[in-house]
Amino acid sequence: MDVAALTFLALSLPFVAALVAPVLTRVLGHNAAWLLALAPVAIFVHFLGFVPEIAAGEVVTGGYAWIPSFNVSFSWLIDGLSLTFALLISGIGTLIVLYSGGYLKGHPHQGRFLSFILMFMGSMQGLVLSDSFLMLFVFWELTSITSFLLIGFDHGREAARRAALQALVVTGGGGLSLLAGLLILWNVSGITQFSLLLSFGTELRESPFYLAALLLVLGGAFTKSAQFPFHFWLPNAMEAPTPVSAYLHSATMVKAGVYLLMRLNPVLGDTPEWQFLLPLFGAATLVSGAALAVRQTDLKLMLAYTTMASLGLLVLLTGLGSPHAVEAAALYLVAHALFKGALFMVAGIIDHETGSRDLTRLGGLRSAMPLTFAVALAAALSMGGLPPFFGFLAKEEIYEALSNFDRRSMVFAGLTVLGNALMFAVAFAIALKPFLGPKVETPRHAHEAPVLLWLGPAILALMGLSVALMSGLAHRVISSPMSSAIAGEPRTVVVSLVPHIGVPLVLSAVTLLVGVVFYLNLDRLRAVMALILADIGWGPDRGFDQFIRGLLRLAVAITRRLQSGRLDVYMTVAFVLIAIVLLATPVRYGELPRAPFFAADVPAHELAIMAIAVAGLFAVVLAADRLTAIVSLGIQGFAIAVIFLLYGAPDLSFTQFMIETLSVVVLALVMTRLRLSPSDHRPLRQKLPDSMIALACGLGFGLFLLRATGAPFDATLTDFYNLYSKSIAHGANVVNVIIVDFRGTDTLGEIAVVMITGLAILSLVRLRAGSLKRGADRSAAEERV
Repeated sequence: MDVAALTFLALSLPFVAALVAPVLTRVLGHNAAWLLALAPVAIFVHFLGFVPEIAAGEVVTGGYAWIPSFNVSFSWLIDGLSLTFALLISGIGTLIVLYSGGYLKGHPHQGRFLSFILMFMGSMQGLVLSDSFLMLFVFWELTSITSFLLIGFDHGREAARRAALQALVVTGGGGLSLLAGLLILWNVSGITQFSLLLSFGTELRESPFYLAALLLVLGGAFTKSAQFPFHFWLPNAMEAPTPVSAYLHSATMVKAGVYLLMRLNPVLGDTPEWQFLLPLFGAATLVSGAALAVRQTDLKLMLAYTTMASLGLLVLLTGLGSPHAVEAAALYLVAHALFKGALFMVAGIIDHETGSRDLTRLGGLRSAMPLTFAVALAAALSMGGLPPFFGFLAKEEIYEALSNFDRRSMVFAGLTVLGNALMFAVAFAIALKPFLGPKVETPRHAHEAPVLLWLGPAILALMGLSVALMSGLAHRVISSPMSSAIAGEPRTVVVSLVPHIGVPLVLSAVTLLVGVVFYLNLDRLRAVMALILADIGWGPDRGFDQFIRGLLRLAVAITRRLQSGRLDVYMTVAFVLIAIVLLATPVRYGELPRAPFFAADVPAHELAIMAIAVAGLFAVVLAADRLTAIVSLGIQGFAIAVIFLLYGAPDLSFTQFMIETLSVVVLALVMTRLRLSPSDHRPLRQKLPDSMIALACGLGFGLFLLRATGAPFDATLTDFYNLYSKSIAHGANVVNVIIVDFRGTDTLGEIAVVMITGLAILSLVRLRAGSLKRGADRSAAEERV
């Protein structure tokens, strides 16, 4: 099997595994996780095979034509950026599947959960590997849908349903913004693939549509990656089970927006707008997320807000765009995936084994859970930016990027130090406070977690250490290719465990010192943040609820106005619009018929037939009752049938005769059964507007037909039917062939309409008959009483 086929199989494998997950779980129970984990393992191994080629500076593309006429393909792009994401998604995904097997052991819907998590994995995998705009958008929306299913997995709780709906609305709305931005990029460049778009950076940046495209793309990226003020859905997503939180925050959905910004940096970056908006929103998200994290006591919420802060830091670095900033973003993204995945799984272990994840109700767990404590401490050291972990390398490069002495760099350096110090305090609060100090009684007897639970965080924590110790190899195969893809030009990462001397070292020391102060005064800091938030009061989360309520009220008001439930109103509106279209358009563009309405040589018998049709029209309008009007309605149809006959179309004329006869008979029978009012009793004020609308529609259709028949006759279609009716459809009667063969689907639709109409009439008649019978039975009962 060639590489393209294997890559397509790798993209499809998570969805195949999702199909069999419920069946395997019913058969094997929680041990099904071991078999299902083979799918992401296979994907990881497949993409691991691209590492030597990508490390050498190559880019791999491939795929299949999807919609060739629109230049749309199912294609993939494998470079340093997408390969790093693919390895993180599949590698951490393997550990998450195993962790899910232990965490949800015995859950009645574990199979469904594993199916959802595998679909989520496949959606994110497809997103980061997409080369096609449309393919990226499809997988982008799939991540929103699958995350909705995962966040709302415990659908019996209102909080879970609300969080799932909130995430879907925010990220789904951002997806529409992204689609509009991609369409503008397509329109400006004529390109629908990212691998080709990278050479159009100058044209895009100089385009008058650049700002519109940038804002729309940022709308998609900021909502997906929870940038302020769209951050509120991310903490609420903690209603999902812990495996979802660990995966969502480490390697999947929230990183999608950051991935998009990194992917488009070579073509949309390096402009004043890019370098203003991204650092501004990134810094605001970093500081607000870190500050909100210290306010929490729930372990998962603390980690969720630090994820928000980390995403802000990644956006800030991507926006700065300097060589060291790009390298720092690449390093921090990998480091964050490792330590945040480990810490979330640790929080889940604590909750699973003790029955609580409230920081104020935990303590003294070190003796009961020594392995979990060691893993938590290792992950916290990386998150705090301390050696010898990979987070230290990322922090060193971050401060190297911000070590300039211009005012802008100093402001962002100060905000970054503040955000990192707050995250330092949160990291060690999670790693130390539940495990140290006196033993606190918990709802469950604390003990070490089973292998399926501790295996994932242990591997991630160990990876954070080993990658830092082997930083030369890691930079060669991961960091440098990824930085080169983000920058759009070759970059070489050389940072090591040896600290940068100078400003970066000073900033690191300040971060460490301030972080320790924050940690020691965490309770006081939490109280201060509570007072600040109480004074602020209103927030984006409450604003979302207000927006949804307002939207519902607006929808109800509009629906009540436009959807009154009265058929006469709907018909009146429809015919008014038809009249406007038929009359206003030709008047506006001067397309009224110019030829005489009637030729001078019209035979007398044809004029007589037309006169009969007009007389039938007056008979319908002036009829004393509805039954007479229905019978008179057939006069026009019969007159038209005679005209067809005179013009040499006897089969069409016969069809018209049959339709008119059947219509009159059926309508007459129905009207007699329904026993409606015998005549129209509406007052003149209602009849007059309806008459004017009817006359306007009739005049409009008449003028339209006259204009159409006055145009030069195009015999192309006639010649086609005459030529091919016999040879293709094997029919001598051209009209029959058109109806049955060339327009067979249209004829089938007409038959379906007639059938549905007949069923509706039968229902009305039976309803009327049943109503009359019940009325008679009620009268008889009253008489007996």
